[in-house]
Order: sequence, then structure tokens, then C-alpha cells
Amino acid sequence: MENQLNGRVAVITGASSGIGLHTARLLAGQGAKVALLARRKETLEREVADIERAGGIAMALAVDVTDQASVDAAAATVLQTWGPASLVFNNAGVMLPGAIEEDKRGESTRQIDLNVQGVMHVTHAFVPQLLQAAANGVQADLINTSSIAGQYIYPYFSVYSATKAFVSHLTRHMRAELGAKNVRVSVIEPGITSTELQGHVTSQGVKDWLADAAQKYEFLKPEDVAEVVRFLAVQPPRVNLMQVVVMPTGQAT
Repeated sequence: MENQLNGRVAVITGASSGIGLHTARLLAGQGAKVALLARRKETLEREVADIERAGGIAMALAVDVTDQASVDAAAATVLQTWGPASLVFNNAGVMLPGAIEEDKRGESTRQIDLNVQGVMHVTHAFVPQLLQAAANGVQADLINTSSIAGQYIYPYFSVYSATKAFVSHLTRHMRAELGAKNVRVSVIEPGITSTELQGHVTSQGVKDWLADAAQKYEFLKPEDVAEVVRFLAVQPPRVNLMQVVVMPTGQAT
């Protein structure tokens, strides 16, 4: 299974922790050159150093995905340093659930800015590189992180769920456009995953809901989702898994 991604240039957003970080480690171990994008530069630099000590190739790029100019600058650096990205994991996001009557407009706006606008900024910056890679005969993959919340109804998750429904449906449409140009487009919809996202929750109702869920079943781990990213990327060129739902075994919906 080693070095299945030799020659691939991978870009991962939200790479300073959780799913993004574990994916960066895994893909670098598989031979990809990995650009880690997130806001926390010091954290990224430590992780890049760890990857390099393990024999991988990586770079740290401090990026705010809500700022198109910031993402464009990162895309230019990747292109100039390694050539066009051939694997983009569009993963940055935030989860700030709460009862709709609490009227937390700042949190709603933050989720929309990061989960919707951020996804679009990364898409606009890196799709030209994916098309270039595909034209050069390199397998090209755009993989978006959505959530099972984009499909089902959960109390307190209305805005978050709406942003993730956007990501899932966007992916379907992009695949219709880019598939004909040999760029695979996939969306991963995980169930509850143990990441720092839960630590951002401020609503007591949501905290209670998550605590109850943790008593009923074991949450997914970030490395579980990272393995799905790897699996998608190493499929034969004719195979595009458009939508992958990854659920904890005990989570019913």
C-alpha cells in the first residue's frame, strides 16, 4: 500500500487538526507532496516538520479560506513550487450548532462564510490546476467534506446542516462538469467524528445531545475519514465514487 500516491501534489485545507491533519500525514506517507493549508501557521509548521522527519514532503501555508486573495496566493505558491495540484481535499469547516430562536447571527454568518464561501474560494483557486494536471495525464481529484447532517434533520443544526447540504449538492453539479474533463469529484459525508469541532459548541442543548450520543456509540476518528480520502484517490481512473457516507457503527441517522 506504500507510495500509491507518488507524483501527486495534494492540497488539504483545514489541515492543522482533525480530519485534515490526519489526511495530510496519511497522504504524505503514501508518497504525495502535501500542502497543508490553515490559519494556524505555527501548528502547520510543526506538523510539516514531523512529516519531513518521517520521510515525507510537505509545506505549510497560512491561509484564511474565507479570503479569496489568501487562497489564490496559496494556489500560486503550490503551482510555482511543485506544479499543478492533482488532489485537492476541500475540508476546512466549522460547526456552531444552536437553537434557531437563540438568534446567534454571528455564528450563523461564520458557518456560511467558512463552510460555503470557503469551499467556493478553494474551488475557484484550484480547479484550474486540477484541469491542468488532468490534461497532463495525471489523475486529478477534488474531494469535498460535507456531513451526514446535510441529509438528515437534527435539532440545533439548521444552519450547519444547510451549509453541508450546499456542499453535497455543489459536488454533484461539479462532477457533471468536470468529470468529462477527467477530474473526479467526490463528497464525503461523515457522521459524528471526534475532532475539535465539538469543542467550539457553546449551546448547552447541543452539548447535552453530543454527550448523550457519546454514551450510546463510539464516534468516528479523524483517521477513519482520512483513510476514505486515500481510498478515493487511489481508485483506477475510470472509477469515481461520487458520494461516500461514513457512519459510526452505532449511529442510526
